Amino acid sequence: MMEKMWTLVSLAFFVQFFLFLPGMVNAEEKLAIGLVEDVILLPWGVRLPARIDTGAASSSLDARELKVEDNVADFRLPDPYGGLKLRLPVVGWKTIRTSESRERRPVVEMEICLGPKPLRIKLNLNDRSMVKYPLIIGRNALKKNFLVDCMKSNCLPPTCKEAPAQ
Repeated sequence: MMEKMWTLVSLAFFVQFFLFLPGMVNAEEKLAIGLVEDVILLPWGVRLPARIDTGAASSSLDARELKVEDNVADFRLPDPYGGLKLRLPVVGWKTIRTSESRERRPVVEMEICLGPKPLRIKLNLNDRSMVKYPLIIGRNALKKNFLVDCMKSNCLPPTCKEAPAQ
């Protein structure tokens, strides 16, 4: 009886060790971030607050006066963040379901600095003037790099070497 119990305990230990150890190692390599983090748009050096949203599949940037012509998006960042005018190639279109409707939005690629990591991500562009945060960071940018601690904010200030001093 004791030998059977010892075998079961040993088996349970090895199963846990081999099943959960790889996930634990992975988790240790990821950086912990909060629900809101400052992000720098590279190479422009524009710093703005981002809402970290694990419920959003993709990331979204506040784009004012947005016009798309010949697969190029012309837009302006909100005034509190410098009002910088940007012109970026459209790499695709994304249909977004909101609580009110479905919208088709242009998607651009942009490099951002989140904590110590420069990330090249795809962002859909939309006028976000009616919401608190000018940038939503969705799962497309978070996977493989970050763990989100929903009890914290501003855990990891942007420190990329490519980012201008703020």
